Amino acid sequence: MRHKHSDYMHWSKTQSRARFNLATSGVAPFPLRELPVDLEKLEINGTNDYGYAPLQQAIAKHHEVDPECVVESAGTSMANHLAMAAIIEPGDEVLIEHPAYGPILDVVHYLQANVKRFRRAEENAWAIDPAEVRRSVTPNTRLIVITNLHNPTSALTPKSVLREIGDIARSVGALVLVDEVYLDAVYENTPHTSFHLGPEFVVTSSLTKVYGVSGLRCGWILAQPDLAAKMRQLNDLYSATPVFPGELLSVAAFQHLSLLRERARRIVETDRKLLRDFLKRQHGVSAVETDWGTTSFVRLRNGNVDEFLERLRSEFDTSAVPGRFFEMPDHFRIGMGVNTEMFAEGLNRIASALA
Repeated sequence: MRHKHSDYMHWSKTQSRARFNLATSGVAPFPLRELPVDLEKLEINGTNDYGYAPLQQAIAKHHEVDPECVVESAGTSMANHLAMAAIIEPGDEVLIEHPAYGPILDVVHYLQANVKRFRRAEENAWAIDPAEVRRSVTPNTRLIVITNLHNPTSALTPKSVLREIGDIARSVGALVLVDEVYLDAVYENTPHTSFHLGPEFVVTSSLTKVYGVSGLRCGWILAQPDLAAKMRQLNDLYSATPVFPGELLSVAAFQHLSLLRERARRIVETDRKLLRDFLKRQHGVSAVETDWGTTSFVRLRNGNVDEFLERLRSEFDTSAVPGRFFEMPDHFRIGMGVNTEMFAEGLNRIASALA
């Protein structure tokens, strides 16, 4: 039976909400009233058969690539699905990081690929060890999949490691899919997209997590022109034609990206300082600290995480994401960047639950 669901997405949509919601993964919504845009120019219909040209150009300019390499998609989730569906066939071998973001695994299983894993070790600050990738890859590997920043830990994979992964992939004729939806949450010396490292790299991203405009569903894939064309035609079987008003607003968002990013940055960085102070005080939990990203992956030193989070939600009206959705049942993920007052009180309630 083909895999046809995502336990994580179902949980997120039906069970994650609480008064103090630390189960988020993106920053606070950016209000339309603060986006400098002339709403009188908004239209319902327009020419966008295989993408809206001004949006294609805006994405291409953002990443310094040719517009022919850009494929529009409905958010990063659809970008990942579309990219993998265009690359792999049933029975192909796909090598994926562990821990991994659940919906990525769900898509690979839905596409009926053979899944292999390589480990990110907490004792190594969740970093990718290229030697581990080299040990895990085989001549049958068709695709290597990573997230950068890593979801759920926010670990950053440097260019040197990505380049080595590209060399490994090229040695067996594989491609490397890098989900970069969180990469722009590296606010200082933001890395360039890995797409520039070589033709074996395929990149997915969107405006959903770091910029606060998730409702626009503005996602994209960067791929070599021949593969990008294949993805656009494959998308005729999925979402076919994008929502034109969303494309118009997405172009406006690209024209003011620094405004959106800096608004969220202030909240994220304040929340991160609160989290660091919290972790220093609490001996019942631990986490690898990072200087970037909107999520942190916290280890519960003693006890059952699912039971702890259920009590946290029922008795303290506070939510976080169970680590079982990332194959790490002794951890939970918390999100930063929505509301600092809410985040601070959520941490206080976690402390009370631990006590």
